[in-house]
Amino acid sequence: MHCDRTASMTGPDSFRFLNVERRIAAESDWSRPDWPKLWLYNAHYFDDLAAADAAARTAWHRALLARWVVENPPGRGTGWEPYPTSLRIVNWVKWALADNALDDAVRQSLAVQARFLRERLEIHLLGNHLWANAKALVFAGAFFDGAEAEAWRVKGLALLRRELKQQILPDGGHFERSPMYHAIVLADLLDLLQLARVYPGLFTDVDVAAWREMMLRMHRWLRVMTHPDGGISFFNDAAFDIAPALAALTDYAAALGVACDSARLADIEALADSGYVRLQIGPAVIIADVGEIGPDHLPGHAHADTLSFELSLRGQRVLVNGGTSTYEVTAERLRQRGTAAHNTVVVDGVDSSEVWSSFRVARRARPLEVAWGRDGDVLWLSAGHDGYRRLPGNVIHRRRWRLDPKALAVEDELEGRYQSAEARFHVLPGAEFAWTVERASGRLAAATWHPRFGESMTCEVLSVTPAAPVWTTRFRWE
Repeated sequence: MHCDRTASMTGPDSFRFLNVERRIAAESDWSRPDWPKLWLYNAHYFDDLAAADAAARTAWHRALLARWVVENPPGRGTGWEPYPTSLRIVNWVKWALADNALDDAVRQSLAVQARFLRERLEIHLLGNHLWANAKALVFAGAFFDGAEAEAWRVKGLALLRRELKQQILPDGGHFERSPMYHAIVLADLLDLLQLARVYPGLFTDVDVAAWREMMLRMHRWLRVMTHPDGGISFFNDAAFDIAPALAALTDYAAALGVACDSARLADIEALADSGYVRLQIGPAVIIADVGEIGPDHLPGHAHADTLSFELSLRGQRVLVNGGTSTYEVTAERLRQRGTAAHNTVVVDGVDSSEVWSSFRVARRARPLEVAWGRDGDVLWLSAGHDGYRRLPGNVIHRRRWRLDPKALAVEDELEGRYQSAEARFHVLPGAEFAWTVERASGRLAAATWHPRFGESMTCEVLSVTPAAPVWTTRFRWE
């Protein structure tokens, strides 16, 4: 049992990752410098071993494992970096546990990979990388016998216990505040629960109970952060088809005998520790970011998206943040992380948090005065941030959302001196609402959003230029 991924092998030596298909035809292709690093990482994960209809590709898989061992000698190339090594160890163990016998060379390589990883844990990166390292040590330690394997398992379990306390916030959210990475870690917890069923004597009831309790909290958090169409909301690094969707995770949990909460979400769901609030009334759902961009020591997957939000109407998302299509160090990566790619306010043409390179942030926005409530049939949310206080005019941005069954009013306020301001709202094709602005002017322009890696989709952006320090953008539907 596992969350089936979309098959990525399209032939014995051809692969489709991140919406790009390539052949790994020669040994040198495993670490080609002219191919994106993330695409190469995916090639070394071996996710296809646990993908949909994997059994139909068993012959391809067996040949690919043997080939990988020969063409990737220990310690050489991209595939031996700790993160892809971690994911590959887990996938090879899963494949073996699905009644696929590992031949001697592959089995020996798997042990060498675990030994290699144990000495190269990503303590310097922490976050989801160190978590993946720990999970791999536990899988290898359970799969192999002997004192060395036991030491891997003990080390991995100790790291998992520590990282669960640090990485999962009290409201159940993963501390990097990315719904995509949250779903990845949630799937990892389900994998660990499955492993404990396969090797019941190797795990304590205390550990298994802790994973189960944490999994249920994380599942509920993901429900709040999932749109009615079943897909994640786009805050920080987020894209479809990287992590399992909510429905797949729910089914996986059910297959493991864990019934997740399915009660209707409340009209107001506040994930106060993560800094997200969901409002739903009538046909409308909004999910808003009113929190920190991520942990101070680990902002690598953060976007400058403070006070951005997404809107769904009648089960379809209509206002979206820009998404994520690349991790390469490019102008496009910077643009996608920037404030203008999100449904919030840009002041003086700068980002609310200073994103730079591919995974770096300098000065970052802090939330202010977050509150929410209900006035009759209106749900409201208000918050501010100080990300523009570094500007010469010492600017504070405040935003108030008022949602009723027929309309959403977004009131923005800028306190301080500034040269220019623009509220941006990314509108998907087919969105059925009318918009008006007060104390401002608005216009629609062509734009793009990026729901998957390697993908660019057309949309429009409603650009609202204020004529006063306080202005309102109103969306109405029947």
